[in-house]
Amino acid sequence: MRRGLLASTLLVVAVPAMAQHRERVEVWRDPNCGCCSAWVAHLRRDGFAVEDRVVASVAPIRRLLGTPADLLSCHAARVGGFALEGHVPALAIRRLLGERPIGIVGLAVPAMPIGSPGMEVPGQPPETYDVIGWRADGTHAPFMRFNGSEPA
Repeated sequence: MRRGLLASTLLVVAVPAMAQHRERVEVWRDPNCGCCSAWVAHLRRDGFAVEDRVVASVAPIRRLLGTPADLLSCHAARVGGFALEGHVPALAIRRLLGERPIGIVGLAVPAMPIGSPGMEVPGQPPETYDVIGWRADGTHAPFMRFNGSEPA
């Protein structure tokens, strides 16, 4: 009985503490985009705390985040001081937050590839695509390669 009470008490204390340590992602997206909400669901399933902001235009946020024009996709986000553009897999975001590579200010998945998180199409094989890391000066290079949501 005492063990059960102790375990219950620890659980009541631990669950809110664990929730506070979830990385917060701010997302800005168009109200008519279903793939964006599917990407938000992908992040939530991976344990991110997502603040989902539906806006009339994502363009002002992209300018604020410094997203290069050639990397644009369908939604923008910010996490841990980094910008995100498009259907960036949670695994790439976790790697970015863990490594914090010098010079990288954001990650992007341009062109909405089939099979990327939120862009799954039943009956269609996932495409292989690069997650691009960009620097403040707009230069960029591949950060990770994926096939669907899995590293390639």
